[in-house]
Amino acid sequence: MNSSNRLHIKKSLIFLLILGLSNNIFAQIMGNASYQQRVELSSHNIDIPIATNTGNTDIILRVKAMSNIKADSYVAVFSLTQVGNTTEEVNRLLDNRINQVRAILKDSSNSIYTDMISFVPIYEYIVTKRLFSKNTYNEIPKGFELKKNLHIKYTDPNQLNDIVKACSSAEIYDLVKVDYFSKEIAKYKKELAAQAQAMLKEKMLDRADLLGLDFSTLDKYVADGFSVVYPVEKYNNYQAFNSSSLYLKKSSKVQQAQKETTFYYQPIIDKEFDFVLNPVIDIPVIQIMYDVNIRIVRKKEEKKEVVKEIVKTKTNYVLVTASGEIKRIIP
Repeated sequence: MNSSNRLHIKKSLIFLLILGLSNNIFAQIMGNASYQQRVELSSHNIDIPIATNTGNTDIILRVKAMSNIKADSYVAVFSLTQVGNTTEEVNRLLDNRINQVRAILKDSSNSIYTDMISFVPIYEYIVTKRLFSKNTYNEIPKGFELKKNLHIKYTDPNQLNDIVKACSSAEIYDLVKVDYFSKEIAKYKKELAAQAQAMLKEKMLDRADLLGLDFSTLDKYVADGFSVVYPVEKYNNYQAFNSSSLYLKKSSKVQQAQKETTFYYQPIIDKEFDFVLNPVIDIPVIQIMYDVNIRIVRKKEEKKEVVKEIVKTKTNYVLVTASGEIKRIIP
């Protein structure tokens, strides 16, 4: 093998190596959620309809805007279950666990509220043996089950780690959900609507200039509305795995490993909006959407009716006699 062939093979191997590395890097950028065959993002996008005429003379202009705002307070909900032989025992054991959490978080700004869910007896079966019949299973009370939810309010998202640790020390492991709140939703709505309406006015001026029309003399109809989406509504689940393909006989048995399901936060994508306030999302946010539509009714062109007066003329013939008498002759 000459030197030129060796150089050519070396370049080809380097190219293949770079190609393989680039594919691996791309896979890491995509994220594990892309291992699914198809990722379909749920849509909560806003769409405010506006009535239109059947004709094509109306002009429809629209502005869609979104604002991503961070919450100023949060509420984490934990589920607790306690069983006991007596009502006194089950209440005492559950109260001890809740008080343990309160004691750990007493120096923080958290507020804790307990929500009663259920309090029911637990039954079990005992077998009664009879001499001349089958065994009989009788249901008898065994104890009691008490369920409560623990609502813990906090203002700093980093506090959730300490809250989870406090609950874990009291054998509370079920974090049901986290709700997000903002005191200034109305202010953000007003700000979003003002900017969207200003943009809509600019669109009207541009369209009027393009068409050479005066929109101030035309009838206009407006439809608008808001929609608010919270983070708890925007979590998707997926399973990250890559299984090998096997060509086996039909009689072969394959024992599949259990794949873990996890979740990730997927906010509303901003590709359908004219503008977005606070577009960069680094933590789950409350998303406010505003949609405003305007319908401008163009006057129909007046059809000029040309009235043609058709005058029918008739030729009359007369005969004048020698005596001066005039006679009309009808042809």
